Amino acid sequence: MSFLVVTLLSALLIAVILGFSLLRGRKTREPAAAYDLRVYREQLAGVDRDLARGVIGEADADRVRTEISRRILAADAQMQASTKRAGPPRWATMAAFAAIALIVVGGAVGLYRQMGAAGLPDQPLTQRLERAEALRAERPSQAEAEAAAPPAQIPELDESYANLLNQLRDTVAARPDDLQGHILLAQHEANAGNYPAAYQAQQRVIELSGDAAPADAYSHLAEMMILSVGGYVSPEAEEALRQALRRDPRHGPAQYYLGQMMVQIGRPDVGYRIWVDALRDAPAGAPWGDAIRAQLDELAFRAGVFNAPNIPPASGPSQDDVDAAAAMTPEERQEMIKGMVNQLSDRLASEGGSPEDWARLIAALGVLGEGQRAIDVKNEAMEVFAGNPDALEMIDAAALQAGIAQ
Repeated sequence: MSFLVVTLLSALLIAVILGFSLLRGRKTREPAAAYDLRVYREQLAGVDRDLARGVIGEADADRVRTEISRRILAADAQMQASTKRAGPPRWATMAAFAAIALIVVGGAVGLYRQMGAAGLPDQPLTQRLERAEALRAERPSQAEAEAAAPPAQIPELDESYANLLNQLRDTVAARPDDLQGHILLAQHEANAGNYPAAYQAQQRVIELSGDAAPADAYSHLAEMMILSVGGYVSPEAEEALRQALRRDPRHGPAQYYLGQMMVQIGRPDVGYRIWVDALRDAPAGAPWGDAIRAQLDELAFRAGVFNAPNIPPASGPSQDDVDAAAAMTPEERQEMIKGMVNQLSDRLASEGGSPEDWARLIAALGVLGEGQRAIDVKNEAMEVFAGNPDALEMIDAAALQAGIAQ
């Protein structure tokens, strides 16, 4: 039975119940005056019994009968008046019932036609998961997506900048193994809006870098691929994102685009979880963090999440703080840095934090020359993350950077 039929039957049942209540009216309710009449008649019978037993005299009995009779007449008149006001005419009741049925049933149909999807078959979870996997496996490649996409509108460049870019292209073409040249070319092609050329140059950067290519290199490659086809995440772009996350599991831009890909293939639930994890680690002012916050509520609704956590932006220096720091004397700047380090230390002591936060604190204390304090923090971190090899490796690296490695 389709959802539409169930909706109509439910609306019709509600209309019938409301209509039955109207039609019954007050017929089953006894007027209060009828109860009074029974009481008064019982009182009259009681007066006769008391007179027969000699409890009261004839004069008193006549006086009581007169009073009770007066009350009986008043109650009878009241009951007659209430009978005349029993309710509206039957035609008015039937009209009200028809109006209720029209509003309830018609309103249900109208809302469903506007917000529902009549005729849409059931979509069990297993079927949706299978469809998402099929869509992921069969989605177009990067080349197919670029061929199907409308031609990119490359903005017109300043003549001097365009000449420099052409010179850079010629130089890199003549020196195919120049790593720094390809890095510059990828950056400037992206700045010029020529994303296909940018990701091709970035591919060469990764080839020349070999195993030393960092997570940022792969994330930048994926971003240029995605921008070249208007936001679509192709299998090639997904592989680049996976490579970035293998090198840095908390790489924010890679998590952002991977969550976007999950939404595209029909898995908003997975995309939502990826975005929430990314947002927890987002530094203050990160553009991808702001992009996630702008879309998270809608994605939570699509993922069926109605108690989405409120993740406030990470604390960090604003641009005004940066400008103010630039105008400080070295002593004032040192005091400001110490204050920020102390805030981080207090937060980790009271709330805890990620291995990255502990490593950052250890390295900062080493830079400030507080070696003993850095050793104490390192020992505490080793206890907190005991049994987590990745975290311990990060702590050791920070200790080495701080000059306190043992």
